[in-house]
Amino acid sequence: MGEDEGPGDGTAPPAFRTAVEALRTARPRPQIEIEPTRAPQRLAPYAYALEATVVDGDEDLADGRLVLLHDPAGHDAWQGSFRLVTLVRAELEPEMAADPLLPEVCWSWLTGALSGRGLAYGEPSGTVTRASSHYFGGLSERQATSQIEIRASWTPREGSGGVPDTAGHLMSWCDLLTQIGGVPPAGPGDASVVTLPQRRGPQSR
Repeated sequence: MGEDEGPGDGTAPPAFRTAVEALRTARPRPQIEIEPTRAPQRLAPYAYALEATVVDGDEDLADGRLVLLHDPAGHDAWQGSFRLVTLVRAELEPEMAADPLLPEVCWSWLTGALSGRGLAYGEPSGTVTRASSHYFGGLSERQATSQIEIRASWTPREGSGGVPDTAGHLMSWCDLLTQIGGVPPAGPGDASVVTLPQRRGPQSR
């Protein structure tokens, strides 16, 4: 089961085909470029994956991957038959990466993005990792870099026909991507919402 396990695959359950179609037709904000990618084949009987990049002109501010898993028989650890799995990454200013509260803040962005769109979900789990790279010898002219990475999964609650609101979850994931990339909210937003400042010298595309 891989990236072709979508609505056009007659072997996939109707609930999964509907959930995937909602992902395919969702329209995120213009700064986010999104496309399907190969899905993992051993995590669930059915899987579909997307990759996305937050762009500013020719510069990439953040990137990530979102995978929809489906097991029609249900999964005890998921407490449901669907699961969403994500990886989100962005580079930071070194002083921002040194903030001891950064992991907790980044995790709150994920749960806040889901709650902010009124989405029902359960069994969230994941990690927030920060790493720094320092260059020596022939690479010593390069500036030190720091990166934040969120790996997470959660169970979207199923609605009518046993299908979760995958489009809503995708949009909340895009909210997380833009937030970690330092892009201001698309709407008026909440004054209490803080985004990461855009990193020094974003990576050229």
